[in-house]
Amino acid sequence: MSGNGRADAVMTLIEPVTRNPGQLPAPQQAPPVKLWLCPNDDLTPALRDMLAAHWLDEQERHTAGKFLFERDRRQYLVAHILVRRALALEAGLAEAELVMWRSRRGRPFLRPVAGGLPRGGTHLDFNLSHAGGYNLLGIVRSRRIGVDVEGLDRDARGIDTITGTFAPEEQQWIARVAPGHTRDRRVLRLWTLKEAYSKALGLGLGLPFDEFAFTLDDDRGVRAFRPPDQDRFGRWCFLELEPVPGVLVAVAVPAGDGQPGVLQFHHGFPWARAAPREVPLPEPVGGAV
Repeated sequence: MSGNGRADAVMTLIEPVTRNPGQLPAPQQAPPVKLWLCPNDDLTPALRDMLAAHWLDEQERHTAGKFLFERDRRQYLVAHILVRRALALEAGLAEAELVMWRSRRGRPFLRPVAGGLPRGGTHLDFNLSHAGGYNLLGIVRSRRIGVDVEGLDRDARGIDTITGTFAPEEQQWIARVAPGHTRDRRVLRLWTLKEAYSKALGLGLGLPFDEFAFTLDDDRGVRAFRPPDQDRFGRWCFLELEPVPGVLVAVAVPAGDGQPGVLQFHHGFPWARAAPREVPLPEPVGGAV
């Protein structure tokens, strides 16, 4: 990964140590956030179609058949196969056993399982994003998650349109640098963060992007966050990554009551048993301190 060490450092979880009697317990560490980045090319067309036939439900296969262009059909199939594979590993269920429901606003979620999940817990939240041949999936227990992936290859007209949706203070921050790569990068950093946050709330583009604002470091990292009035979580952990040159990733999770914890980053389709990279989640921002 590129960028500074705060976002890209590989961090190992520390085993708990024995405490002296009467010592206060350490703050509870939140379960890790799981993140998968999978290129479309990780599945051959034959394997993709075979897995889709066995794993996807009738509605998913029907939707895939409605795409006019093969590239769009391919993106949809790989993304939804990725969702089922990663959720099956996390939940302890077979891919075809997973039942997906949708909220009134269209946000997908896993149907609750009577008696809990085979691998523990009763709740898994996930969020999916895809762009430019990449599929990004975030999974978390006991919290909400929103993710977004964007390429740095937007055209100038698209950049201008995006910028016009931001809060005034964000537009001022963007205007401090000359037009070009650096300005475009600022715009797309804000866009991925706003997408991830609004998706975590379950609102998507239904939340006007000028109703909340980020204050960003020039390189990478969220310094401050002004939430919208309808935010019910208060404080959030936001993480920015560039796992592939020219591909930006943003993750948003509510802070919760424990320590921020870590994000486990997996690159590629979930076949291998390679250990993920562990990245510390930043300190929470937003809400009351």
